[in-house]
Amino acid sequence: MRLEIHPTHPQGRKVAKTVETLRRGGVIVYPTDTCYALGCDIFQKKAIDRIYRIKQMKKDQPLAFVCPDLGDIARYAVVDNRNYRLMRRLLPGPYTFILPATREVPRILMMKRKTVGIRVPHHEVALEIVRELGNPIVSTSATWEGEQLNDPDDLVDRFKQADLVIDAGWGGMDPSTVLDLTGPEVVVVREGAGPVEGVL
Repeated sequence: MRLEIHPTHPQGRKVAKTVETLRRGGVIVYPTDTCYALGCDIFQKKAIDRIYRIKQMKKDQPLAFVCPDLGDIARYAVVDNRNYRLMRRLLPGPYTFILPATREVPRILMMKRKTVGIRVPHHEVALEIVRELGNPIVSTSATWEGEQLNDPDDLVDRFKQADLVIDAGWGGMDPSTVLDLTGPEVVVVREGAGPVEGVL
């Protein structure tokens, strides 16, 4: 099902419909500040399994998740002062931060290293959805056979197994920049939409 939504002023009833789908264990395609993503409620294990199947991902491939703000992150990740200052400067924005996980994180989302990837995107639709839901949503870019899809028509066509495609117009093509904050130095795992030079 396709749901057209305003990209900067998302309609409340459409956000509520999306959240209802997530609470039922649904999988959605939704916009972020970088590109479209596949998502579900982090506490719906069957929905997480469905995302792995839909994208034909191996089970050891990590999934990030989206929080509404920095205050929420401390519940799911261990954040020291250095990392908090860096994240406060760059969020909301096109970055994913790898951090040590807390016990609040469902085991299915943790890799062997007990770390998690966390995002706070600068996109009102994504933020309104997680605010209304009350907990994070799992996030992985809406790629098909390695190609990032940014046209809502293509997303509807390719992701027929998703319960809902949130159409906020054309999306971006670059994924988030991934920064590993688990060691003494910040490590750039992937350069994407978020600039690295001059910010680290």
